[in-house]
Amino acid sequence: MAQTRVLALVGSLRSAAITRQLAETAVEVSPSEVEVIVYEGLADIPFYNEDLDSETVPAAAAALRDAAADSDAFLLVTPEYNGTISAVLKNAIDWLSRPYGVGAMTGKPVAVVSQSPSRNAGKWALEDTVKAAGIAGGKVIEGGSLTVGETFGKFGEAHAKEHAETAGQISAVVTALADAKAALASA
Repeated sequence: MAQTRVLALVGSLRSAAITRQLAETAVEVSPSEVEVIVYEGLADIPFYNEDLDSETVPAAAAALRDAAADSDAFLLVTPEYNGTISAVLKNAIDWLSRPYGVGAMTGKPVAVVSQSPSRNAGKWALEDTVKAAGIAGGKVIEGGSLTVGETFGKFGEAHAKEHAETAGQISAVVTALADAKAALASA
């Protein structure tokens, strides 16, 4: 299988966020034929505004689009904020959705991992992220998403990658992205 490049977009800006840990886990547990790159710089991207999306796109938004264009698939990792997707991740999806119909996410496989300290496991954030990514043109893969709940009790002071069940689930999500990329390439 050819190398698959997965761009991980993290919906939390806090450096020690569990959401970031889940993305870092994807880097650690990805198969050898998959490279997961955690994108840095979402905090620098202005809120999407069509007035800014002209011939001169803000540098931070252009850098995101370039990184997305160089990727084969996307792993969107989001916390659940007030029952929905985080604003920083939604903003990234908005920038990647343009120009409509040919944005950098269009036609590429997407998987979503959501997390929450609640028993709900970030299911609402997952649903809203799947919806936004699909409307943006991404191909959200069937069965390739994951909700991680009760994270405070599950991980405690340990890094998420040390939780064997979660690490295995994330590995399966990344493998599903690589399989989806391969299937699209052979179609």
